[in-house]
Amino acid sequence: MPAINLRRLAFLVFTLFLSLSAHANEPSTAGIPTGTYLQATLALLLIIGLLFGATWAARKVSGGKMFGQGNMRVISGIALGPRERIVLIEVEDQWLVIGVVPGQIRTLHTLPKGSDTVSGASTRNGTETSFAEWLKSIRERRGNAN
Repeated sequence: MPAINLRRLAFLVFTLFLSLSAHANEPSTAGIPTGTYLQATLALLLIIGLLFGATWAARKVSGGKMFGQGNMRVISGIALGPRERIVLIEVEDQWLVIGVVPGQIRTLHTLPKGSDTVSGASTRNGTETSFAEWLKSIRERRGNAN
């Protein structure tokens, strides 16, 4: 999505305002004065501005964090089906592997907190393995056990 150029947008709104205010008392083809359109446009711009202002204020109040406040945050997750997920959650100094299905949440495994929290990698025997690789190895072990 391209970035909005605020100067260009302000120029367009100002030009629209000037052109509509010049014809404010003349009725349009439907018999409605142009000033009514101008008033509706300005009201719409005010509402949009209020929405953006409320969003900005909500971010400032929450400190920019939308998910994972305090000692708990979501590191990674993977969808297993339309309603089943496995989620990696960081709680203080450990990671919890959580299984989420409709009506139930279970802790599947507990890991020590990894050194690379951005990519969800944990250090095991000096080598880094990602969460997806760890999950694949667990699946393979369970498949061989059955």
